[in-house]
Amino acid sequence: MTTENLLVELFVEELPPKALRKLGDAFAQGIAASLGSQGLLTSDSAIQGFATPRRLAVHVSGVLDKAQDKPVSQKLMPVAVGLKDGAASPALLKKLASLGLDESAVAQLKREGEGKNEALFLDGVQAGATLAEGLQKALEETIRQLPIPKVMTYQLETGVDLPGWDSVQFVRPAHGLVALHGASVVPVHALGLQSGNTTHGHRFEAKVSQIVLEHADRYAEQLREQGAVIAHYDTRLESIKSQLQAAAAQVGQGSQPVQDEALLEEVNSLVERPHVLTCQFEEAFLQVPQECLILTMKANQKYFPLLAADGTLTNRFLLVSNISPQDASAVIEGNERVVRPRLADAKFFFDQDRKKTLASRLPQLDKVVYHNKLGTQGERVERVRAIARAIAGSLGVDAAQADLAAQLAKTDLVTDMVGEFPELQGTMGRYYALNDGLPEPVADAIEDHYKPRFAGDSLPRGDVGVVVALADKLETLVGMFGIGNLPTGDKDPFALRRHALGVIRMLVEKAPQLALADVLAHVQASFAGRIPAQTEFSDVTASLSQFIYERLAGSLREQGYSAQEVDAVLALQPQRLADVAQRLQAVRAFAQLPEAQALAAANKRVGNILKKAGGAVDAQVKQELLQEEAEQQLYAALQAVAPVAQAAYATGDYTNSLQALAALKAPVDAFFDSVMVNADDAALKANRLGLLKTLQEAMNRVADLSRLAS
Repeated sequence: MTTENLLVELFVEELPPKALRKLGDAFAQGIAASLGSQGLLTSDSAIQGFATPRRLAVHVSGVLDKAQDKPVSQKLMPVAVGLKDGAASPALLKKLASLGLDESAVAQLKREGEGKNEALFLDGVQAGATLAEGLQKALEETIRQLPIPKVMTYQLETGVDLPGWDSVQFVRPAHGLVALHGASVVPVHALGLQSGNTTHGHRFEAKVSQIVLEHADRYAEQLREQGAVIAHYDTRLESIKSQLQAAAAQVGQGSQPVQDEALLEEVNSLVERPHVLTCQFEEAFLQVPQECLILTMKANQKYFPLLAADGTLTNRFLLVSNISPQDASAVIEGNERVVRPRLADAKFFFDQDRKKTLASRLPQLDKVVYHNKLGTQGERVERVRAIARAIAGSLGVDAAQADLAAQLAKTDLVTDMVGEFPELQGTMGRYYALNDGLPEPVADAIEDHYKPRFAGDSLPRGDVGVVVALADKLETLVGMFGIGNLPTGDKDPFALRRHALGVIRMLVEKAPQLALADVLAHVQASFAGRIPAQTEFSDVTASLSQFIYERLAGSLREQGYSAQEVDAVLALQPQRLADVAQRLQAVRAFAQLPEAQALAAANKRVGNILKKAGGAVDAQVKQELLQEEAEQQLYAALQAVAPVAQAAYATGDYTNSLQALAALKAPVDAFFDSVMVNADDAALKANRLGLLKTLQEAMNRVADLSRLAS
């Protein structure tokens, strides 16, 4: 057996840029993993993947030309079937014959197991796979499992003497396959291609039409020198980043390219040897909101706009070219000529939109269907307005401004600019509101009512924005839950999970005084006549509340709280979500007490007893019916501890409220050791249940401590 480094390359037509990194990683890892599972790699084998718009490749070090043979033990059949009176049965002889053996092999068989499970086994040696066999299997498995976004079918000529066409399916038509073990070609095939040692370089700038690869280790070097290709994905990406910074520094005045990782990845997947050039456009276009210009340059042209040191847009932009001509003026002028109509369109939309006020566009919303069961956008706006006024009243926010912002928040949806660039909804609404002379808090709220748009996004900057954002998200949540349009699995077309998380964040960070139940109650009146008559609104809000608490639980677990801690606090469904973090800290501190586990277990036992009692149990105790010393001591302890815990709870000191309960451990233990709760005397039983109910209420104000029982 010899060991060499292996190179495998699949040369294809231009791959989808947004999928290139995943395809490259999957190709490299798939080939290596399959070879490893077949015993063709050594302990120190290393993997390096390559991906350009026109190739997927992997270099694997320490690859064997043949895997080691390994001993195997093959189960043939039960002894009762294979041997009759100590002699081989016809079934056993037939099985041996199928393996190329005769009756003489019977003596070599082993018996393992006992009784009915005793079986005959044949020891042998399994030949290790050759590299050609192993790589063929690896190619087939890897290509089959690639994360291809959309498969295309193309025709491939399969013969010279007898021309014919076979249908091949892959992400893009494949034109070359390289498989080199050191300097030797490994004979494999894939997608109608036979392996060889030749590949192609840059489509326009390669020095030779075909590159004959000398050795697996020279792949990247030969592609760079002869083919003008940077084969390694991350190396190419770093080159783009450094060139962008260098070009920005050359422009000067603290200029920086717009930071956009997704755009960087996409552009990197469009070029094989990046070359950054600096272009410009007329300064007159800077009168248009910079968000519009930046979006059109990024989305339509894949350019990197340059920002000044203060974050404002300049009239310069950077492009990443796939060619490096000695005189780049033609490339620069061509791109400047291409971008001009795009910017002119943006300016035209902006100028036209400003000729009409946002208020004048309100009637158009009555013609836009929001949902066939929930009416038009105009009807939805009226619901959001009503909710916003109610929430504003609860928070002491200017209700008139909240109402106006809610009324106009969706009007930019019917503007030309947002029609062309839906990503700018809200952003353009703010510009147009300021153009109409509306107060800045209203304009800010129009932009911010979509926030938070994603995990980690900022919250609305002002109180009016918080009110309208809450109203907008709650209207969506209640409406969709009301008509039964709920998310399923990974499908959530109305982004209800994101809306719920947004509501949680705002209630915690911006409106801590609001109770969830009160907020949902504000929504109810606005849906009169829209929620189906047979639907109980209480069922809708209960279902939605559960949905919100589930999102909150997931978020808290991601923040490092244990499932037990989260479960204990959220089991009580605390209405002020801003209190949840304090409750969790209190539960965590309580759990460290030596009395914690005993009290949690007792709490769980109390809950089970009360549940079995059936019906509602009143937390009332008649002192004269306390006969046993242990129940008298528990009652006395409760009289002393409960007021202290309650006082701390009332001031929001949840930690001290829970820690005061530690004094109950001894009397609770004594009670369960010596008192029969289910006494024959009905009055005694009811009194003892009342005592346990009082205990449960005292213990479970901050959290359901029974959830902490291990």
